[in-house]
Amino acid sequence: MSGASIKDVAALARVSMSTVSNVLNNPQRVSAESRDRVQRAIEQLGFVRNAAARQLRVGSSKLLGLALINISNPFFTDVATGVEEAAREAGYSVLLGNSASRPDGESGFLELFEKQQVDGVLIVPSGDVLDKLDGLRRRGTPAVLIDRVDDRRAFSSVSTDDLEGGRLAAKHLLSLGRRNLWFIGGLLSVRQMNDRLEGFRAMIANYPGVSLRVETGAFIDATSGLEYGRAIASLPVEQRPDAIFAANDMLALGVIQGLTATGFRVPQDVAVIGYDDIVFSAAAAIPLTSVRQPSRRMGSTAAQLLIDEIADPLNFRPRSIVYEPQLIIRASTGDPKGTTP
Repeated sequence: MSGASIKDVAALARVSMSTVSNVLNNPQRVSAESRDRVQRAIEQLGFVRNAAARQLRVGSSKLLGLALINISNPFFTDVATGVEEAAREAGYSVLLGNSASRPDGESGFLELFEKQQVDGVLIVPSGDVLDKLDGLRRRGTPAVLIDRVDDRRAFSSVSTDDLEGGRLAAKHLLSLGRRNLWFIGGLLSVRQMNDRLEGFRAMIANYPGVSLRVETGAFIDATSGLEYGRAIASLPVEQRPDAIFAANDMLALGVIQGLTATGFRVPQDVAVIGYDDIVFSAAAAIPLTSVRQPSRRMGSTAAQLLIDEIADPLNFRPRSIVYEPQLIIRASTGDPKGTTP
């Protein structure tokens, strides 16, 4: 670790220490030329930039920023509840932003969090935000990813093993004798979606004679599920699935609604399994089999990781915590017991 000080950075860049502070915390106040000189000095000296920015901040806002992609989905509501509980216990408040899965909305909230001088950021990314988070860290604001992993291991993250989740879903449907399977999910450029599909596909590969059709779209909500359900009902008999794995519960519940509204029986005609195990899954008219993520625990764990980094940025090392999913079996796949295997 470099032994360079803030004073060394200022001297090498030929600026005042207050200018270094502004570059790290309020770069908009500094000319482009001065910013470049300070950044070159930081790189040349190998200065620990996140620690420097934290040292230069006066006091603490006791605020954490939380950016979610869809607050209307109960899974993310539970994540937010877990974050808020851990934050409150540590004396922090939470500033919440809902990007609605829009990269521009996500960027806007990150900018807002920085203007509000939050002490750290928690984010469920909708796109590639690592460059933006790198910039935040250089200016003294650490971040933790939720429901996503940073392959570089530069940021702490909390997620669920979605490959295993896909395998669990496939294994269950195959054990019921279902052989004409559909996967319905979001864009495969989103890692969670891709991993759920790949786990599902990998398990199916062990069973000869099983077919798989993949349907993806930008939206994975109940309305989209309803449309999928109606479309499936209109297909010729030989093209219809006998089982559907929907990439989240809201999508699965919509699929069931679309199927049953057109006279199909779930699970007799089509078995349906979702993902997340939101609160509505057990209470639905046809209780939904689902792959459970520990949503509230994920939120509280992510908040604690962030709070630990804020408290000791010099000694903190990024951690990647991956929870194991759990299959919760209910009536939508034909098991009335509601037990786990």
